Amino acid sequence: MEAYTDIREAVAKLCAGFPGAYWRALDREMAYPTAFVNALTESGYLSVLIPEAYGGSGLPLSAAAAILEEVQRAGCNGGACHAQMYTMGTLLRHGSEAQKAEYLPALAEGRLRLQAFGVTEPTSGTDTGSLKTTARLEGDHYVVNGQKIWTSRAEHSDLMLLLARTSPRTEGMKRTDGLSVLLVDMREARGNGLTIRPIRTMMNHATTEVFFDDLRVPAQNLIGAEGKGFRYILSGMNAERILIAAECIGDAKWFIEKARIYAGERSVFGRPIGANQGVQFPIAKAYANMRAAELMVREALALYEGGANPGAEANMAKMLAADASFEAANACIQTHGGFGFAEEYDIERKFRETRLYQVAPISTNLILAYLSEHVLGLPRSY
Repeated sequence: MEAYTDIREAVAKLCAGFPGAYWRALDREMAYPTAFVNALTESGYLSVLIPEAYGGSGLPLSAAAAILEEVQRAGCNGGACHAQMYTMGTLLRHGSEAQKAEYLPALAEGRLRLQAFGVTEPTSGTDTGSLKTTARLEGDHYVVNGQKIWTSRAEHSDLMLLLARTSPRTEGMKRTDGLSVLLVDMREARGNGLTIRPIRTMMNHATTEVFFDDLRVPAQNLIGAEGKGFRYILSGMNAERILIAAECIGDAKWFIEKARIYAGERSVFGRPIGANQGVQFPIAKAYANMRAAELMVREALALYEGGANPGAEANMAKMLAADASFEAANACIQTHGGFGFAEEYDIERKFRETRLYQVAPISTNLILAYLSEHVLGLPRSY
């Protein structure tokens, strides 16, 4: 698999212009990193998956993974914009030619942002088949009613990929049948049936809850066939998990490097604290686990790019990488002692950010349940 050395070096150089002070200031105000996202957009990094015919780079998912890994490794936060990469697959694979011609060039040029992914609901969580948001076809429009939660970046996106129920559940019907994907133009929708309410969280993630009240969406904005939406977003979900796994690898590398440097420089009792095995070993173990998770990410990428739908590998990559980043974060804080909690070191900020990925976009327990049933053949537990 290509290393994308040139891309990695260029991303690192761009990120150097957004040091810790930039992110700390945003974190205090819970503000969106507009300048950073604009810089990534203008450099073409958010359009790497868009085919060249539509103005993008036409690169595979591994290129996107390399970009996001380097963003995190540099101490920045790709969570501000990563959704544009993993939602792209649904539009690329299942959108009509008219839809791709209308939206992809604008996304590639940065005139539009596709950052919002409306799937999770307050009452269903990861039980996607039980979602209650409905889209009823009336003439040439769908009328949408319902609510989504944890819809990150909704306030900073022009478009949203929305999963809604277009056919009511009936006896004998698969839970995930009857769901459809709509591309919602939020510029037109706000104030016309769409309400966005920010949710303040422990990390600066620009997340929201979204309310739909008779929102009218043109029928031509249906992606693919009606009722087949769940399978359309599955490939996007696998891409999401792989890309977030790559981000976690970047986080782990950042924590390990911070801990390594500090352990070599900080001197107590007349010698560097890194000379003590009690300090060395947690860092070394975090490094070993990061490398193991990194190999799983590469395996998932190789399968995805080979045309497979690697649910098990994408889930394992996300789980192992999230575990590795959280282990590295703990080791980094412990190595720094009290300074690990000081804002100026950026460790506590990055600690809060990487903690999210134990829970989102899917919790560790749900991944283990998936592996138990679909890989190991154990009885379904949920």
